[in-house]
Amino acid sequence: MNQEIFLCSICNINSGTCLEDCKFCSQSVRYKADIERYKQKDIKLIQEEARNARDNGALGFCLVTADKGLNDKTLAFVCSVAKAVKEVAPELRLIACNGTASVEQLLTLKEAGVKAYNHNLETSENFYKEICTTHPWSERYETCQNVNKAGLTLITGGIFGLGEKQADRVSMLESLASLNPTSVPINFYHHNEALELEPNSLDIEEAFSLIALTRKMIPKADRIMVAGGRELMFGDRQSEIFKYGANSIVIGNYLTTSGRAMNKDLDMLDSLQLEVAKKV
Repeated sequence: MNQEIFLCSICNINSGTCLEDCKFCSQSVRYKADIERYKQKDIKLIQEEARNARDNGALGFCLVTADKGLNDKTLAFVCSVAKAVKEVAPELRLIACNGTASVEQLLTLKEAGVKAYNHNLETSENFYKEICTTHPWSERYETCQNVNKAGLTLITGGIFGLGEKQADRVSMLESLASLNPTSVPINFYHHNEALELEPNSLDIEEAFSLIALTRKMIPKADRIMVAGGRELMFGDRQSEIFKYGANSIVIGNYLTTSGRAMNKDLDMLDSLQLEVAKKV
């Protein structure tokens, strides 16, 4: 197969401190999930993770914070981290994922070396009130619009398996397409017993069909990324995601859950004769 796969690694630089009530998220303080919580990860540890990601073929490196959105303190920290990562791994394409953000805040990130911003719609506008009541879906959409206005690469996607209907999935994908994202990360809900939501009831064939539907409905996106929940959802059939339209994956660990060893993903791609993308 003559196809390149874009690899991305994520780094949780601030964990488990969010005050919002998103029912799918173990980083909310409301649910008291048994996760690691800290306000700022040590810069040297972040740099080590960045080098490891680069050495395992990642092009993207995403700096994630657990809050509703950017404030002055968080913005300054993300900018300092971005500059520190560029010092040790200038080859990486820096992505920020820090919640709601204004055009001015996004321009500040851009000046610090951030190339792309990830803010997911999560689900349809209609279903969103079932999974979050502390902020509206419209704020998410507006932040994505701000990313485009700031001239950053837009990365936006959502989560399947939250209890939504097929109509909600289609509606979300229509909304995503209207934003003209470069990359669309699709996640499959990974249940934590501390959360209020029921476990993901999707079966594997439904999940494959949702990857294909995402590719069909957002054909202009450069990348359809299968992100959180990949290992749990697809198990020993993970290699099949690429034939349904995925051309990007997250390697390594996620925000509060473990991924599989990076070398196993590289071995999978090698066995499929898929090339790791060397440039965007």
